[in-house]
Amino acid sequence: MFALEVVEAVANEIGADRVGLRLSPYADYLDSGDSDPTALGVYMAESLNKYGILYCHMVEPRMKLAEESFEMTESLLHMRKAFKGTFIVAGGYDKDDGNKAVAENRTDLVAFGRLFLSNPNLPKRFELNAPLTKHDRNTYCLPDPVVGYTDYPFLEDTS
Repeated sequence: MFALEVVEAVANEIGADRVGLRLSPYADYLDSGDSDPTALGVYMAESLNKYGILYCHMVEPRMKLAEESFEMTESLLHMRKAFKGTFIVAGGYDKDDGNKAVAENRTDLVAFGRLFLSNPNLPKRFELNAPLTKHDRNTYCLPDPVVGYTDYPFLEDTS
């Protein structure tokens, strides 16, 4: 499989301890879907163990496009169990369900992509339980160097 050939080549060149891979086995946009994404994800997680890479970062199928509520799934649990290194999840997590995923050993780390984008000092906001700024998908990938990725407000200094 091409992805594994790339992982092997990069690990051999720079060291496995400097290699991580992000996978989205449940992605199905642009004809990228798989007929059995769970089996694909488990296969990849198991296969990556051979190379001893630093981490495997997987995206949940529950990735949210809006702020609707959802029920937490254990969709990546089989992959988490299959991979022997550091396991990272992403896909619409907030502070509470991220902490819960770590506490329940469903992951080692949680990535907060859109939340970090719209809240440049997200750890401080989490620490203070401060309100979060909602991301604006309409400003993603704009050619404007000011509007979008760089114009979200920082939390006011509370000291």
